[in-house]
Amino acid sequence: MNSERSFDIVVIGAGISGIYAAKFYLDIHPQCRLVILDRDTCVGGVWNSRRGYESFWTQWTVGTAEFSDLPMSRPPEEDVYYEFFKARYTTKYLENYVDTHRYGDTTLRDRIKLATEVRSLLKEDGKWMIETVDMVSGSSDTWKTTKLIVASGLHSIPNMPSLPGKELFGGPILHQNDFGSSNVLTSPDIQRITVLGAGKSSADMVYSAVKAGKTVSWIIKASDTNGPGFLLSPKGKGPYKNAFEVGLTRIVATFVPSFLNGNSWWTWFLHSTKYGVKMMNAFWGAVDNETRKDADFKGRKNLQGFEKLNPQSPIFWQNCTGGLLNQVDFFDTIAEHVRIYCADIASVEENKIILKDGDEVLADAILCGTGWVPSLQFFTEDQKTSLGLPHLPSSESEGYQDYWKMISSEADQKVVSRFPQLANPPPHYRRPVTHTPYRLYKHIIPLPTSDSEINDNSIVFIGQVGVGDYFPVVQCQSMWATAYLDGKLALPPSQEQQKEVALFTAWNSRRYLSSGDEGNNMTFELVGYCDSLLQDLGLKSHRRGWFKDLFAPFVASNFAGLKDEYSKKYGSDEGKGV
Repeated sequence: MNSERSFDIVVIGAGISGIYAAKFYLDIHPQCRLVILDRDTCVGGVWNSRRGYESFWTQWTVGTAEFSDLPMSRPPEEDVYYEFFKARYTTKYLENYVDTHRYGDTTLRDRIKLATEVRSLLKEDGKWMIETVDMVSGSSDTWKTTKLIVASGLHSIPNMPSLPGKELFGGPILHQNDFGSSNVLTSPDIQRITVLGAGKSSADMVYSAVKAGKTVSWIIKASDTNGPGFLLSPKGKGPYKNAFEVGLTRIVATFVPSFLNGNSWWTWFLHSTKYGVKMMNAFWGAVDNETRKDADFKGRKNLQGFEKLNPQSPIFWQNCTGGLLNQVDFFDTIAEHVRIYCADIASVEENKIILKDGDEVLADAILCGTGWVPSLQFFTEDQKTSLGLPHLPSSESEGYQDYWKMISSEADQKVVSRFPQLANPPPHYRRPVTHTPYRLYKHIIPLPTSDSEINDNSIVFIGQVGVGDYFPVVQCQSMWATAYLDGKLALPPSQEQQKEVALFTAWNSRRYLSSGDEGNNMTFELVGYCDSLLQDLGLKSHRRGWFKDLFAPFVASNFAGLKDEYSKKYGSDEGKGV
């Protein structure tokens, strides 16, 4: 049975991005009819209660992991490590956030429809028609809206590896997405656990399994891979409490070659002169050396293969996944209790994994920390092309392909001219490029096209970028997106927008290698990106004077005055007829 429902605006996704995008739009339009759709059974996205587990910690810190209008209560000290904290406190914060924000008689939670999977979208007569399926009952619905916010995230659809013979395996094969809701750590029938993958999620599951008393093996692919990720100490330097705070300062943000840091004599010196480049190479080399020294890959006493966790590329390039460590005994635990293999899987049998190098790994359960696939599959290939989402090049006309090749080539020349350091990366594995990169202007809106159904300020994308802390990013994106949806944002001519996107994607591919080929990696660009969005809006209340602007971390409280500043500049419906 299909029913049809009409709304002023629909938000797809009830994670950090969707929650705040809905909240800010309601701040400006409190009387609007708004609904949030999410395929999961609980709110929070990556941070929802279903996906949590004991050793799941945040990669952000107290004071940065919150929205500016509602401070998060400090977790108990036993659950805090260098100001990082267990992920369940972010879960609790988001649950509280949707309960305490009320517009009229309706809370944010009241507006969320869970277990509702978006299957397709169609733009027709100025309206978005969204087809969904109820994940419990199987019933279908159509949601009609004039405005659409897509906040489905980058980490919602698991990427499962190809495992020949997996149907013969006698135990569970789970992705990290389902690890928290499983019984693999408590089941007496599961004693031998094998983890697949090379990044932070794999490391978390390996550590959890060891602490649960299991016999653990860790398999990292040997071919077609960027290798193991960096796992860094969270310790800070000087006045900074942790490494995350250091990276949230504008001064350290300038230590990476990026157009988002603006053009000044300082950034020109650091990244366009031989002395500056030499200085930055020395800085990043020291960070790399210290990280490898902390791990002691070759000198540490280990059970088997600990040295195989040594990253293949320098840390500057971020050509692999990784993260900040949350356990003081992580390396000791892994070295002494985990057998590590660097090999490809040939097949899976009832209770073991056969590797192509001949080794056999006994296993009662297989856990996959193997990444994610795009969450935008509800768009057709033609829609992806029109909207500027990753798509097959073959879906473009020959003339369109030639145009993007031309402006991308011109952009690439500008990148290597401005940042000579990026011209000659070290030897590295490069994943085959099968799709175009993201081509969203400001990573939020489609570029102008000849499609009048798209060019009507009716759709925005929130959270489709790779950053270390989504809280500040989605606040800035949501303000920018609301101004755009309301038709109050002055945009440059279409050709300028296209060239800006081409410059970013060319830079991203040079800067982050395979990790930048999708055109949305901003590992070290959070501060510059937020500044650029707020500059577009003409908002300034987050600035704190030159010294704090340069040296103090970018924290949630900096944004406390932005909503009022936005309302004064752009207006709101607050108080009208409520």
